[in-house]
Amino acid sequence: MSQIFTVRELTDALKKTLEGAFPFVWVRGQVSNLSRPASGHMYFSLKDTDAVLNCVWFKGNQRGDERFDPLTGEVFEDGPRPSLARTMQNGTEIMCAGRLNVYPPRGSYQLVVELAQDVGLGKLFMEFEELKKKLSAKGFFESMRKRSLPYHPEKVAVITAPSGAAIQDFLRISGARGWGAQIRIYPALVQGDLAAGQLVKQMDKINAEEWADVIVLIRGGGSIEDLWAFNDETLAEKIFGSKIPVIAGVGHEVDTTIADMTADVRAATPSHAAQLLWPERSMLIQSLDELEIRLARKMEHQLGTKEHSLSTLERGLGWLSPVQRLGRLDEQFVGLTDRLDRAMTLKLEHTERVVKYSEERIKRAFGEDAISYQLQKVHSLESRLQWAGDGMLTTAERSLDRAAIMLESLDPRKPLERGYSLVQKADGKFVRSVDDVAKGEHLNVMVADGSVGVQVNSMEKNGSEG
Repeated sequence: MSQIFTVRELTDALKKTLEGAFPFVWVRGQVSNLSRPASGHMYFSLKDTDAVLNCVWFKGNQRGDERFDPLTGEVFEDGPRPSLARTMQNGTEIMCAGRLNVYPPRGSYQLVVELAQDVGLGKLFMEFEELKKKLSAKGFFESMRKRSLPYHPEKVAVITAPSGAAIQDFLRISGARGWGAQIRIYPALVQGDLAAGQLVKQMDKINAEEWADVIVLIRGGGSIEDLWAFNDETLAEKIFGSKIPVIAGVGHEVDTTIADMTADVRAATPSHAAQLLWPERSMLIQSLDELEIRLARKMEHQLGTKEHSLSTLERGLGWLSPVQRLGRLDEQFVGLTDRLDRAMTLKLEHTERVVKYSEERIKRAFGEDAISYQLQKVHSLESRLQWAGDGMLTTAERSLDRAAIMLESLDPRKPLERGYSLVQKADGKFVRSVDDVAKGEHLNVMVADGSVGVQVNSMEKNGSEG
């Protein structure tokens, strides 16, 4: 069985369904039945040839005189304009945006208006949206295809009106940034029916010249009609197909044109375009200072590393030096000699103590004759001991002489005093064979009192001459 609704239940169901399906809509029509009660709210109908829609525009959603267009964001340079809430009359064709609402006391639906726009401007806005949709489908606005601006461009082509405030702002900002660049101004109208054609012509000219590093397209703020030349489809195609990166700074920050969206980079204003092209000069100076500090630290670290390596090599070279080796051998010889002297002294002292001790025992154990006899033996032993001691000293002296001779034979300069010489190659290696040298090679011959530089003219080995 079907549910039986109360009027309120059915109205609430319709309200929920209708308001959920149309949370925000645009409606175009002609104003009729306009009423402005003391509350400040506005009640009217939008009609066309076939239907009528009741509308309510509450006071809280109405605006006073407007400094910018609420739909496009364009700033009115000619000053505030009266709002449509003040100027709207019966018969005016407008576009309204808002939400559908069911009014239960009358069982009717109505449009709660949040924005209203004269159809003339609304038509431009619709054309703008249609062109934006068309070009978006062609990929004109894809971020992946957009190019980055060159860092600090040196050749900049600027398309704008040469007498406008936009170029003055651009030149003023650019003069205080970067480290200098060439700027060429390509004059063009930026407003009116002829503007779009001139902008396109200058885009073609700059790409044909291939002089510039970047193209700058700038203009001051204005109404949507003032900026309409920058919503031209042909201009968008030229920007899209440009071989040179394009930055666009059209209008104020709230203004957005097709040229802005197609360009590789969009600047909020003409001044902002200059800021995007060149870094602040103070930042460049700071970067230079930081690089100088880093370079000084790197040089200091590098010099420290090289100094440490040089000290290590110097110590290694000193350890391998023949003079140092002879010095170490001399120290070893002196040490061994001292040890030998101490050993001989200790040995003699020990023997003397033994003799005295034995003599005392003999005296205590035997008489005078025995003592005389033992004294003879002692004298004999003393003579033998003296002989043995002399023999040990002689042997030690001979060993010492042999060690001295061996030590002297290790001195590489001794043979030089006898007429011999040492031959070194350019890399410091000693020549030990005829095969170690080649004709024309320069050698260093070391003799007792210096060195002589020679050049190999001939070689002889085993009776053969080369």
